Amino acid sequence: MPTIICGSLAYDTIMVFQGRFQEHILPDQVHVLNVSFTVPQLRRDFGGCAGNIAYNLKLLGGEPLIVGTVGQDFGSYGEHLEALGISQSHILSLPSEYTAQAFITTDLDDNQITAFHPGAMLQAQHNSLRDRIPRNCRWAIVAPDGLDAMVSHLQELHAAGIATIFDPGQALPLFSGELLRQLIEQVQYLSVNDYECEMIQSRTQWNLTTLRSKLQALIVTRGEKGSQIYLGNAEEITIPAAKATAMVDPTGCGDAYRAGLLYGLERGLSWEQSGRIASLMGAWKIASAGTQNHSFTMEEFAQRYQESFGETLP
Repeated sequence: MPTIICGSLAYDTIMVFQGRFQEHILPDQVHVLNVSFTVPQLRRDFGGCAGNIAYNLKLLGGEPLIVGTVGQDFGSYGEHLEALGISQSHILSLPSEYTAQAFITTDLDDNQITAFHPGAMLQAQHNSLRDRIPRNCRWAIVAPDGLDAMVSHLQELHAAGIATIFDPGQALPLFSGELLRQLIEQVQYLSVNDYECEMIQSRTQWNLTTLRSKLQALIVTRGEKGSQIYLGNAEEITIPAAKATAMVDPTGCGDAYRAGLLYGLERGLSWEQSGRIASLMGAWKIASAGTQNHSFTMEEFAQRYQESFGETLP
Protein backbone atom coordinates (compact mmCIF):
# COMPACT_ATOMS: atom_id res chain seq x y z
CA MET A 1 0.00 0.00 0.00
CA PRO A 2 1.91 3.10 -1.19
CA THR A 3 1.89 6.35 0.80
CA ILE A 4 2.27 9.54 -1.24
CA ILE A 5 5.06 11.86 -0.07
CA CYS A 6 4.86 15.28 -1.75
CA GLY A 7 7.74 17.65 -1.13
CA SER A 8 11.27 18.68 -1.96
CA LEU A 9 14.25 16.60 -2.98
CA ALA A 10 17.58 18.33 -2.42
CA TYR A 11 21.29 17.99 -1.91
CA ASP A 12 22.74 19.38 1.33
CA THR A 13 26.40 20.39 1.14
CA ILE A 14 27.75 20.85 4.67
CA MET A 15 31.08 22.61 5.23
CA VAL A 16 32.82 23.20 8.56
CA PHE A 17 35.04 26.25 9.00
CA GLN A 18 37.68 25.65 11.68
CA GLY A 19 37.37 29.15 13.06
CA ARG A 20 34.78 31.75 14.06
CA PHE A 21 32.96 34.01 11.64
CA GLN A 22 33.07 36.89 14.12
CA GLU A 23 36.88 36.93 13.90
CA HIS A 24 36.77 37.50 10.14
CA ILE A 25 33.75 39.75 9.65
CA LEU A 26 34.20 43.35 10.72
CA PRO A 27 30.84 44.78 11.88
CA ASP A 28 31.64 48.28 10.62
CA GLN A 29 32.65 46.97 7.17
CA VAL A 30 29.71 44.73 6.30
CA HIS A 31 28.67 47.15 3.56
CA VAL A 32 31.82 46.11 1.65
CA LEU A 33 31.89 42.50 2.83
CA ASN A 34 34.30 40.28 0.92
CA VAL A 35 35.50 37.25 2.83
CA SER A 36 36.66 33.74 1.97
CA PHE A 37 36.77 30.71 4.28
CA THR A 38 38.83 27.57 3.86
CA VAL A 39 36.68 24.58 4.80
CA PRO A 40 38.73 21.38 5.25
CA GLN A 41 35.62 19.37 6.21
CA LEU A 42 32.89 18.86 3.61
CA ARG A 43 29.97 16.43 3.45
CA ARG A 44 27.32 16.11 0.79
CA ASP A 45 24.06 14.54 1.95
CA PHE A 46 20.82 13.53 0.30
CA GLY A 47 18.00 15.64 1.69
CA GLY A 48 14.80 17.51 1.01
CA CYS A 49 11.65 16.92 3.05
CA ALA A 50 10.09 14.34 0.71
CA GLY A 51 13.35 12.42 0.45
CA ASN A 52 13.85 12.45 4.22
CA ILE A 53 10.31 11.32 5.04
CA ALA A 54 10.48 8.59 2.39
CA TYR A 55 13.85 7.35 3.68
CA ASN A 56 12.54 7.04 7.24
CA LEU A 57 9.27 5.42 6.20
CA LYS A 58 11.21 2.86 4.15
CA LEU A 59 13.37 2.06 7.20
CA LEU A 60 10.16 1.13 9.03
CA GLY A 61 9.02 -1.12 6.18
CA GLY A 62 6.61 1.33 4.55
CA GLU A 63 6.14 1.93 0.83
CA PRO A 64 6.75 5.64 0.13
CA LEU A 65 5.86 7.12 -3.24
CA ILE A 66 7.74 10.39 -3.69
CA VAL A 67 6.15 13.20 -5.70
CA GLY A 68 8.87 15.75 -6.40
CA THR A 69 10.81 17.58 -9.10
CA VAL A 70 14.54 17.26 -9.75
CA GLY A 71 17.18 18.45 -12.18
CA GLN A 72 20.01 17.28 -14.41
CA ASP A 73 22.30 16.45 -11.45
CA PHE A 74 19.94 13.98 -9.76
CA GLY A 75 21.88 10.89 -10.86
CA SER A 76 23.57 9.94 -7.56
CA TYR A 77 20.39 10.67 -5.57
CA GLY A 78 18.40 8.51 -7.95
CA GLU A 79 20.89 5.67 -7.48
CA HIS A 80 20.53 6.10 -3.72
CA LEU A 81 16.72 5.77 -3.95
CA GLU A 82 17.02 2.78 -6.26
CA ALA A 83 19.33 1.02 -3.80
CA LEU A 84 16.75 1.60 -1.06
CA GLY A 85 13.94 0.22 -3.21
CA ILE A 86 12.05 3.54 -3.28
CA SER A 87 10.00 4.12 -6.43
CA GLN A 88 10.90 7.06 -8.68
CA SER A 89 7.82 6.71 -10.87
CA HIS A 90 6.32 10.01 -9.67
CA ILE A 91 9.55 12.06 -9.67
CA LEU A 92 9.67 14.56 -12.55
CA SER A 93 13.11 15.29 -14.02
CA LEU A 94 13.76 18.68 -15.65
CA PRO A 95 17.02 18.51 -17.65
CA SER A 96 17.30 22.29 -17.93
CA GLU A 97 17.34 22.75 -14.13
CA TYR A 98 19.47 21.72 -11.17
CA THR A 99 18.09 19.79 -8.23
CA ALA A 100 17.41 22.02 -5.21
CA GLN A 101 20.43 22.33 -2.96
CA ALA A 102 21.62 24.02 0.18
CA PHE A 103 25.20 25.09 0.83
CA ILE A 104 25.76 25.40 4.57
CA THR A 105 28.96 26.64 6.22
CA THR A 106 29.19 26.21 10.00
CA ASP A 107 31.84 27.68 12.30
CA LEU A 108 33.14 26.44 15.66
CA ASP A 109 30.37 28.32 17.51
CA ASP A 110 27.72 26.53 15.40
CA ASN A 111 26.86 29.75 13.57
CA GLN A 112 25.74 29.08 10.02
CA ILE A 113 25.84 30.84 6.66
CA THR A 114 23.47 29.16 4.20
CA ALA A 115 22.79 29.66 0.50
CA PHE A 116 19.79 27.80 -0.95
CA HIS A 117 19.14 27.25 -4.64
CA PRO A 118 15.55 26.00 -5.20
CA GLY A 119 16.17 24.98 -8.81
CA ALA A 120 13.68 22.40 -10.09
CA MET A 121 11.66 22.66 -6.89
CA LEU A 122 10.10 25.90 -8.14
CA GLN A 123 8.43 23.98 -10.96
CA ALA A 124 7.04 21.14 -8.85
CA GLN A 125 3.48 22.29 -9.57
CA HIS A 126 3.92 20.80 -13.06
CA ASN A 127 4.26 17.34 -11.50
CA SER A 128 0.52 16.86 -11.20
CA LEU A 129 -1.12 14.01 -9.30
CA ARG A 130 -4.27 14.15 -11.40
CA ASP A 131 -5.14 10.59 -12.55
CA ARG A 132 -1.83 9.32 -11.12
CA ILE A 133 -2.84 8.31 -7.59
CA PRO A 134 -2.58 4.51 -7.12
CA ARG A 135 -5.95 2.90 -6.42
CA ASN A 136 -4.73 1.27 -3.20
CA CYS A 137 -3.29 4.51 -1.79
CA ARG A 138 -4.99 5.72 1.40
CA TRP A 139 -2.55 8.18 2.95
CA ALA A 140 -0.47 11.15 1.85
CA ILE A 141 1.59 14.00 3.24
CA VAL A 142 2.30 17.36 1.64
CA ALA A 143 5.61 18.65 3.00
CA PRO A 144 7.58 21.83 2.19
CA ASP A 145 8.06 22.40 -1.55
CA GLY A 146 7.34 25.22 -3.97
CA LEU A 147 4.24 27.14 -2.86
CA ASP A 148 2.23 26.47 -6.03
CA ALA A 149 3.08 22.77 -5.84
CA MET A 150 1.97 22.47 -2.22
CA VAL A 151 -1.34 24.15 -3.01
CA SER A 152 -2.04 22.10 -6.14
CA HIS A 153 -1.08 18.79 -4.52
CA LEU A 154 -3.27 19.46 -1.48
CA GLN A 155 -6.20 20.27 -3.76
CA GLU A 156 -5.64 17.17 -5.92
CA LEU A 157 -5.44 14.87 -2.89
CA HIS A 158 -8.56 16.45 -1.40
CA ALA A 159 -10.45 15.93 -4.67
CA ALA A 160 -9.34 12.29 -4.72
CA GLY A 161 -10.48 11.70 -1.13
CA ILE A 162 -7.01 10.79 0.17
CA ALA A 163 -6.45 11.35 3.91
CA THR A 164 -3.64 13.92 4.00
CA ILE A 165 -1.22 15.39 6.52
CA PHE A 166 -0.39 19.05 5.78
CA ASP A 167 3.17 19.85 6.91
CA PRO A 168 3.92 23.47 5.93
CA GLY A 169 7.24 23.55 7.83
CA GLN A 170 9.81 26.06 6.61
CA ALA A 171 7.50 27.02 3.72
CA LEU A 172 4.97 28.50 6.16
CA PRO A 173 6.05 32.16 5.63
CA LEU A 174 4.93 31.82 1.99
CA PHE A 175 1.28 31.26 2.97
CA SER A 176 -1.17 34.09 3.56
CA GLY A 177 -3.74 33.75 6.31
CA GLU A 178 -6.56 33.38 3.79
CA LEU A 179 -4.75 30.61 1.91
CA LEU A 180 -3.96 28.76 5.14
CA ARG A 181 -7.62 28.87 6.14
CA GLN A 182 -8.67 27.46 2.77
CA LEU A 183 -6.14 24.63 2.84
CA ILE A 184 -6.72 23.63 6.46
CA GLU A 185 -10.40 23.27 5.65
CA GLN A 186 -9.44 20.69 2.99
CA VAL A 187 -7.14 18.41 5.01
CA GLN A 188 -7.69 15.99 7.85
CA TYR A 189 -4.39 16.44 9.68
CA LEU A 190 -1.94 19.26 10.35
CA SER A 191 1.58 18.58 11.65
CA VAL A 192 3.68 21.51 12.91
CA ASN A 193 6.14 22.44 15.64
CA ASP A 194 5.11 24.70 18.50
CA TYR A 195 6.44 27.88 16.84
CA GLU A 196 4.66 27.09 13.57
CA CYS A 197 1.44 26.42 15.47
CA GLU A 198 1.60 29.91 16.97
CA MET A 199 2.35 31.43 13.55
CA ILE A 200 -0.63 29.68 11.98
CA GLN A 201 -2.92 30.95 14.71
CA SER A 202 -1.61 34.48 14.17
CA ARG A 203 -2.03 34.38 10.38
CA THR A 204 -5.42 32.69 10.31
CA GLN A 205 -6.77 34.63 13.30
CA TRP A 206 -7.96 31.28 14.68
CA ASN A 207 -7.24 30.43 18.29
CA LEU A 208 -6.17 26.91 19.24
CA THR A 209 -9.74 25.80 19.92
CA THR A 210 -10.91 26.95 16.50
CA LEU A 211 -7.89 25.44 14.75
CA ARG A 212 -8.47 22.10 16.46
CA SER A 213 -12.12 22.12 15.45
CA LYS A 214 -11.16 22.26 11.76
CA LEU A 215 -9.09 19.06 11.90
CA GLN A 216 -9.38 15.42 12.80
CA ALA A 217 -5.92 15.72 14.38
CA LEU A 218 -3.49 18.54 15.07
CA ILE A 219 0.02 17.27 15.82
CA VAL A 220 2.38 19.72 17.55
CA THR A 221 6.00 18.77 18.21
CA ARG A 222 7.84 20.46 21.07
CA GLY A 223 11.43 19.23 20.78
CA GLU A 224 12.79 17.75 24.00
CA LYS A 225 9.35 18.28 25.60
CA GLY A 226 7.78 15.67 23.33
CA SER A 227 4.62 16.34 21.33
CA GLN A 228 0.88 16.85 21.64
CA ILE A 229 -1.77 15.27 19.47
CA TYR A 230 -5.12 17.04 19.59
CA LEU A 231 -8.02 14.98 18.27
CA GLY A 232 -10.47 17.71 17.37
CA ASN A 233 -11.62 19.39 20.58
CA ALA A 234 -12.43 16.10 22.24
CA GLU A 235 -9.08 14.63 23.29
CA GLU A 236 -5.45 15.58 23.84
CA ILE A 237 -2.67 12.99 23.85
CA THR A 238 0.75 13.74 25.31
CA ILE A 239 3.65 11.91 23.66
CA PRO A 240 6.89 11.86 25.66
CA ALA A 241 10.19 12.48 23.91
CA ALA A 242 12.10 9.24 23.44
CA LYS A 243 15.63 9.36 24.84
CA ALA A 244 18.36 9.77 22.23
CA THR A 245 21.66 7.92 22.50
CA ALA A 246 23.48 11.10 21.41
CA MET A 247 22.62 14.66 20.43
CA VAL A 248 24.46 15.12 17.14
CA ASP A 249 22.28 16.83 14.53
CA PRO A 250 18.62 17.90 14.85
CA THR A 251 18.24 18.53 11.11
CA GLY A 252 15.60 16.20 9.70
CA CYS A 253 14.16 15.09 13.04
CA GLY A 254 10.76 16.51 12.12
CA ASP A 255 10.78 14.53 8.88
CA ALA A 256 11.66 11.34 10.77
CA TYR A 257 8.82 12.06 13.22
CA ARG A 258 6.30 12.45 10.40
CA ALA A 259 7.44 9.19 8.84
CA GLY A 260 6.66 7.50 12.15
CA LEU A 261 3.16 8.99 12.13
CA LEU A 262 2.55 7.74 8.60
CA TYR A 263 3.78 4.27 9.52
CA GLY A 264 1.28 4.10 12.38
CA LEU A 265 -1.59 5.46 10.30
CA GLU A 266 -0.87 3.00 7.48
CA ARG A 267 -1.21 0.14 9.94
CA GLY A 268 -4.29 1.39 11.72
CA LEU A 269 -2.50 1.95 15.04
CA SER A 270 -3.83 4.28 17.71
CA TRP A 271 -2.67 7.89 17.77
CA GLU A 272 -0.78 7.21 21.00
CA GLN A 273 1.09 4.29 19.43
CA SER A 274 1.76 6.23 16.23
CA GLY A 275 3.03 9.21 18.23
CA ARG A 276 5.42 7.03 20.23
CA ILE A 277 6.83 5.47 17.07
CA ALA A 278 7.23 8.99 15.64
CA SER A 279 8.98 10.16 18.81
CA LEU A 280 11.46 7.31 18.66
CA MET A 281 12.13 8.00 14.98
CA GLY A 282 13.09 11.57 15.83
CA ALA A 283 15.34 10.40 18.68
CA TRP A 284 17.03 7.86 16.43
CA LYS A 285 17.72 10.45 13.73
CA ILE A 286 19.18 13.09 16.06
CA ALA A 287 22.03 10.73 16.98
CA SER A 288 23.41 10.86 13.40
CA ALA A 289 24.80 13.66 11.25
CA GLY A 290 22.78 14.30 8.11
CA THR A 291 19.18 13.41 7.39
CA GLN A 292 19.54 10.02 5.68
CA ASN A 293 22.60 8.45 7.30
CA HIS A 294 20.98 6.57 10.21
CA SER A 295 19.73 3.01 9.99
CA PHE A 296 18.33 0.20 12.11
CA THR A 297 16.72 -3.20 11.88
CA MET A 298 13.13 -3.61 13.02
CA GLU A 299 14.43 -5.84 15.82
CA GLU A 300 16.63 -2.99 17.05
CA PHE A 301 13.76 -0.53 16.74
CA ALA A 302 11.40 -2.82 18.67
CA GLN A 303 13.94 -3.16 21.47
CA ARG A 304 14.40 0.61 21.78
CA TYR A 305 10.62 1.08 21.69
CA GLN A 306 10.26 -1.35 24.59
CA GLU A 307 13.01 0.43 26.55
CA SER A 308 11.55 3.87 25.84
CA PHE A 309 7.87 3.26 26.51
CA GLY A 310 7.66 0.05 28.51
CA GLU A 311 5.50 -1.74 25.97
CA THR A 312 5.91 -3.99 22.97
CA LEU A 313 6.07 -2.39 19.55
CA PRO A 314 2.59 -2.88 18.02
